[in-house]
Amino acid sequence: MLLTHEGKGMFDLVTVGHFAIDLIASPAIAAFEQALGGSPTYVSLAARKLGARVSVISKVGEDFPNEYSASLKTSKVDLSGLKRVRGGSTTKFILRHEGDECHSQLLSRAPPISVRDIPSSLRARIIHVAPIADELSRAVVSDLRTKTGILSLDPQGFVRKVDRSGNIHLKRWRDKRVLELIDLYKSSLGEIRIVTGQTNLRLAMKEIRDYGVGIVVATRGVKGSTLLHEGVFHEVPACKPRIVRDLTGAGDAYIGAFLAEFIHGKEPSWCSCVGSAAASFVVEGVGLAMFGGKKEIYKRAARIYEEGLECLE
Repeated sequence: MLLTHEGKGMFDLVTVGHFAIDLIASPAIAAFEQALGGSPTYVSLAARKLGARVSVISKVGEDFPNEYSASLKTSKVDLSGLKRVRGGSTTKFILRHEGDECHSQLLSRAPPISVRDIPSSLRARIIHVAPIADELSRAVVSDLRTKTGILSLDPQGFVRKVDRSGNIHLKRWRDKRVLELIDLYKSSLGEIRIVTGQTNLRLAMKEIRDYGVGIVVATRGVKGSTLLHEGVFHEVPACKPRIVRDLTGAGDAYIGAFLAEFIHGKEPSWCSCVGSAAASFVVEGVGLAMFGGKKEIYKRAARIYEEGLECLE
């Protein structure tokens, strides 16, 4: 039986942020393809593949397809924290991939997630804060801090601005006090540079650490990822996929798999390898078409772990 926010059990991982409807285009896709998206989707499904008990807190509109909810429930993603807003719209993006770059256009946005939307009974081993369209406030993050032993953050929604045409650009994050509440931070290379103002990756990661963040991860696409933990940098290679069709959700799958392993006490360097492996499966399909099984993910992760990680003070 699935655990709910009102039940006596505790979730392994709860992701907080908007689901999305993605219209995806890339050189490998002949025409736009619609897919269920948003960080809660990819984080939760990647973690589920590794056996984590997962839930989400999110808001959608009346246009959110029923088959999306059904698919998530079939995958054993708890949706007791999902609110469908009458008269509202679901967050919707056009995503155009060109090489390692993604050009995003916001078509609609669901209502913000407020403190009132966080169940008072919520308890989780890890809560992952993952805004995609500025839908979360510092007050919400502060409330979530009280409901978990480990609070994780992907700040992408905090560093996005939308122009009059809906095109999304990166912006400076003016209120970084949220970082003082965080135990684990993950973002892309471009985002961590925007958050800190540092062009040097290691200096940027050290700046995040200095807010009191214990684990800092920066993903670098085909160049892999960099992990900072206990003063040591770990350079983690990217797992090579068989084919690249769509990069959507790769970073979210990475952190979902990372957190699923971290919950079980695995060392962060191994967690990064598992995250890299999970991401490598996701990019082989469009949207949610490809998620590797547990054994397949571990096999790819072991390959890069055994090759040896570069560790530097």
